[in-house]
Amino acid sequence: MSQVKHRMSPVPARRSTLQRHVLALAALALLAGCAVSPVYEVPSAAAPVAFKEAAGWQPAAPADMLERGAWWTLFGDAQLNQLAEGIDISNQNVAAAIASYEQARALVREQRASLFPTVSLSGSGTRAGGGEQQTANNYRAALGASWEPDIWGRLRAGVTGADASASASAADLAAARLSAQGELATNYFSLRQSDAQIALLTSTIEGYQRVLDITRNRFSSGIAAKSDLLQAQTQLANAQIDLSSQVRARAQLEHAIAILLGRAPSDFTLAVAPWTVTVPDVPVGVPSTLLQRRPDIAAAERRVALANEQIGIARSAYYPSLSLTGSYGSGASKVGDLFNASSSLWSFGLSAAQTLFNAGATTASVDAARAGHEAAVARYRQTVLTAFGSVEDQLSATRALAEQIDLRRQASGAADEVEQQMLNRYNAGQVGYTEVVTAQVTALSARRQLVQAQADRQTTAVALIQALGGGWQATQLQ
Repeated sequence: MSQVKHRMSPVPARRSTLQRHVLALAALALLAGCAVSPVYEVPSAAAPVAFKEAAGWQPAAPADMLERGAWWTLFGDAQLNQLAEGIDISNQNVAAAIASYEQARALVREQRASLFPTVSLSGSGTRAGGGEQQTANNYRAALGASWEPDIWGRLRAGVTGADASASASAADLAAARLSAQGELATNYFSLRQSDAQIALLTSTIEGYQRVLDITRNRFSSGIAAKSDLLQAQTQLANAQIDLSSQVRARAQLEHAIAILLGRAPSDFTLAVAPWTVTVPDVPVGVPSTLLQRRPDIAAAERRVALANEQIGIARSAYYPSLSLTGSYGSGASKVGDLFNASSSLWSFGLSAAQTLFNAGATTASVDAARAGHEAAVARYRQTVLTAFGSVEDQLSATRALAEQIDLRRQASGAADEVEQQMLNRYNAGQVGYTEVVTAQVTALSARRQLVQAQADRQTTAVALIQALGGGWQATQLQ
């Protein structure tokens, strides 16, 4: 009977040990609810009730037309639509932003994996001997596991911070797309403006050439002075120089568009095409919606959330770190004996570590994290203010250009009439050639300024759409 008792006695001891381990794990699980990160709140930012420069603004109907991602289709240009579709595919800045976003997502998965135990399998085999020692084999196999319970919320703070960082990268990607799309549209409209300027200058040069021929004939007949001939030649040469400058500007814009599309400039050509001078009515909305529409604002806000979690990670250093380890394995002189019950070994351990003195390094780390959070909040608020200012600027420019365009048309029409009248009077010998030159310069300048104003209205509409966040919504971060 005593032998039976002796054999049964280890069982209660093992149960007692197991119970202690279970109780320890339960206690750790309860402590795991103690998070050290501050409760996150979106920073407040000054948001006006309405845009000052939007007084009397007539929004487009329907008002949700900007919600579409392909905002460039509002300009009704098929060539622009085709080019803009290639931004996501070929633009290298967008490709870099996509890669950064994928990297951030991978870091989230890596950080989340730290919440779970790590399991490892190891094995070894040795053969030793020599001298008087008999040669022997030794084989070992072991299955090990380790786990760091997230008692103070440090690991969860890391996961939350990684999530915030990934969301910021998603917003950065949207901002990169919007920037590339806006730059493409601006360059495209500038190129079409160059086409219009080239056509205008070509026509003007033809007219100047005819005037030069008439003046040369009048000079040969002794009717006109040589100064008239020299002025006509100067006028023609200046127009030809302007034409050459416009051709160069167009080439540079074409090269810029090629680079935006990820293509070599030598392999890309945009043929001359009719210019669709369409300026859409952009729905502005209220300033508060800007906080949801601007990807740079969303990115700045997510970085504030990341900085908030960094405070919790720094605070966790005040508390002890715990880890659980366990292993099960066996050792034998023969491989076949490795899995015999008599050769098995197991272990289970709990370790704790606490820094007792580090000369204030932990406090300094927490203070640094708090300062980083305050800096992130300041950057967020500055981003919001800059965004509001950008919208106000573009609204003001849009209204001014809309008022100017009719005046430009009137000025151009009047200058054309003056030019024709001066030519008629010169041919009749009523005025000198200086008056003709003055009228020609004024007329050409008025025509070119009208073309410039038309392009400015389109590029300002693009800038306003960009300032409003394009067709992007912060809800996409979800």
